[in-house]
Amino acid sequence: MEQKKWASLFLSLALILSLTTVEIQASDNTTKTQQSASAVADETTTSADTEQESETDENQAAAEQLLLDLEGTYQELWPVVLADEYDQLWLDDSAELVGEENAEGAVEMMASMVTGTVTGEEAVEAYQDGGMAYCCDFLQDVDQFTFDGTTISGIDKNGNELFSHSYHYVGMEEIRGLYIYESDDADSGEFTYFCMAPDTMETTWHIEFRYGSDLDALGQYDAGDYAYWLASGISVDCTQEDIENCIQLFCTENLSE
Repeated sequence: MEQKKWASLFLSLALILSLTTVEIQASDNTTKTQQSASAVADETTTSADTEQESETDENQAAAEQLLLDLEGTYQELWPVVLADEYDQLWLDDSAELVGEENAEGAVEMMASMVTGTVTGEEAVEAYQDGGMAYCCDFLQDVDQFTFDGTTISGIDKNGNELFSHSYHYVGMEEIRGLYIYESDDADSGEFTYFCMAPDTMETTWHIEFRYGSDLDALGQYDAGDYAYWLASGISVDCTQEDIENCIQLFCTENLSE
C-alpha cells in the first residue's frame, strides 16, 4: 500500500514537471515571437525613416540647385508671349494639334485661362457659379524679380527695390510639388515664403511660383487669400527661340489628347 502511495506521488510530480516544462516552452516561444515581431517592426520603422530622410535629402539638394538654375531677372510671362506679334505662331501651333478650323477658338480658350484679373476671396466669389481663370500677374507691385544664389529681390516699375532677402528650403508643397523657401529675415511680409515650381528657362522657357506671408493659404488654389493666382515669369533676356518654345509647350500641354 505504501508503495502505491509513493508511485502515485511520483506520477503527480512528473505530471507537474511536464506541465511546467510545456508552459516554460510556450512562454519562451511567445517571447521569441514577440521579440521577432518587434524586430520586424523596428526594421520597418527604420527603413521608412531612412527612405524619408533620403527623400528629404534629395528634395533639399534639388531645391538648392533650383535656386542656382533660376539665376537671372524675370518679367511677367503672358504680356510677352501673348503680344500681337505672336498671334500667328499661336494659331499655327494650335492648328497642328486641333486643326485649322478649331485653332482660333483654342487660342482664345488658352489665353482666357491665364489672364484672370481677380485673386483671393474676390476670385472665389466671382467663380462660385462656374467658370474660372488664373491670374498670373506679379502681385505686391513687383515689376521684376531677380534670383541671385539664395537671394531673391524685386523692384517696381520705377526701378525701386521693394524687397531683398536670403531664403532657405523648408519643404515641399503637396498639390503642385512646389519647393518652399522661407526668408531668413524677420518681418518679410508678403515676401516671407516663395513656392517655386521646378521650372527654369533651360527646361520650360518660363517659371511659375507663388509668394506670400501665409504658408497654409499658399497651399490652397481655390480658396483663401491667394486663390486663383499663380505668378508666371520669363527672363528679361529671353530670346525669340525661348518665346517660340514656350508657346509651343503651352499648346502641347493644353491641347494634346
